[in-house]
Amino acid sequence: MTTETLEQRQDSRETDAAREKSDSDARQFVTFIVGDEVFAVDMAPVQEIIRVPEVVKVPLAPRTLDGLANLRGKVLPIISLRRIFGFEERANDDATRAVVIDQGQPLGFVVDRVVSVLGVDSRQIEDTGAISATVNSELVSGLIKDVGGHAMIMVLDFGKLIASEFADVAATSRGNAGAALETAQHTAMEQEPVSDELQLVSFEVEHQEYAISIDDVQEIVQVPDLIVHMPHSESHVLGVMTLRNRLLPLVSLRRMFGLPTRDADENSRIVVVSLGTASVGVVMDSVNEVLRVARCDVDAVPSLLARDLSDIEQICRLDGGKRLVSILSVANMFRHSAIKEALTTANTMNNQRERDAAKDADDGTNDDEEQVVVFRLGKEEFGVPIDAVQEIVRVPEQLTHVPKAPPFVEGVINLRGAVLPVMDLRRRLGLEQVERSDRQRIMVFLIEGMRTGFIVDSVVEVLKVHKSTIEPAPLLSGEQSALLARMANLEKEKRMVQLIDPCHLVEKRELEALAQLAPK
Repeated sequence: MTTETLEQRQDSRETDAAREKSDSDARQFVTFIVGDEVFAVDMAPVQEIIRVPEVVKVPLAPRTLDGLANLRGKVLPIISLRRIFGFEERANDDATRAVVIDQGQPLGFVVDRVVSVLGVDSRQIEDTGAISATVNSELVSGLIKDVGGHAMIMVLDFGKLIASEFADVAATSRGNAGAALETAQHTAMEQEPVSDELQLVSFEVEHQEYAISIDDVQEIVQVPDLIVHMPHSESHVLGVMTLRNRLLPLVSLRRMFGLPTRDADENSRIVVVSLGTASVGVVMDSVNEVLRVARCDVDAVPSLLARDLSDIEQICRLDGGKRLVSILSVANMFRHSAIKEALTTANTMNNQRERDAAKDADDGTNDDEEQVVVFRLGKEEFGVPIDAVQEIVRVPEQLTHVPKAPPFVEGVINLRGAVLPVMDLRRRLGLEQVERSDRQRIMVFLIEGMRTGFIVDSVVEVLKVHKSTIEPAPLLSGEQSALLARMANLEKEKRMVQLIDPCHLVEKRELEALAQLAPK
């Protein structure tokens, strides 16, 4: 009896030990469907499972990348598993999800449907040697058979998958990413001011072209949805708007000039100008370009008209005198008492806000900002440091094609007697080509001493971006990581602006070819 009891106890201990070993060997997997196949991934690196968010398209990235999304203030690359496996494309639906996996940096993988979370004994996972899978078997680390109602589930090795599709992500350490950010932050193009030229921002009001010295322009922004009207103010004072937690008085140049009023549209812009220590926003019909004008082409306003045209300081003659641009004097424009009153009110309120903010501020370093020129290619927004932009000009009806010019050059234009090579930035970034339009502009950069123009779809604004919103862009390819190393993640505005380093737009051998176009 005693012997039997001891034997039974021994059997029980062995059974419990076997069960504990079995439990310790169990692994948890997230299972999901892509195409007609069922896959699994180890639960450990899975951070979360989300609905597929809206994305920003990234040039020069692998074709398997859908784009970049904002996930609670962090940039998240969204990758198509269908594309990786060569399955037929299909639109996302209510079941589509993104499985967020951390492999050094979070990445979201789009799957058709998440099935379940399974606990699987390690002994139920077989190797892949005996199968010929419909996907690359090198990306499959094992097979789970007859579990969860599925005859076979392929276990994906996301480490190998990322190394295969995103080699630069896999090979780049966090230290390298930090170095790339530091390098990009110090790559603002430096240039000496040209004493015999004026640099102007030109704009239109009622089909007449005007300009303001770029030294007086702080930034250019879009017209907001909300403008707070100020009671008892003059008609040309539209009211105030909020610009980065400060109140900005707004005036209408149309009303100041006694022209018919009209509602703002997609072309309308606010040019923020300096007035001493204060700022004023001037609403324009549209902003055209940044001009560099030789002083010899600038004349004073004729003395007979100087009294009647006191807001106009000078007139510049372009295109051999066929195009006249009136240069406005900011100081004279804002001498009106109504505008001074609006400035006083806004400054009083801003000073109070700053006093309140100072009580909560730790060290005052949050004011660090970068100024960038924002432009569009399709729906996506890109930015370049304002110091890198020499000027912005219209695209002529025809670009002059030069024999034996490098194939990447779209053509050349005559810019004040100098040959300017022009490239299409869409082509440079591998984007789809579009027809020419009136909204397109040529942005002129100085790259390694060579003036080069790039055609963009439209120039949006000059924007001040807090450095706290700038972060390293996900490293998706070698070319992309050099050219688009940073990104401004403007979470409150629900915007992502990809920051371009212009010095990487043209390779050294291309610069040597461009130099051959310059007149000897």
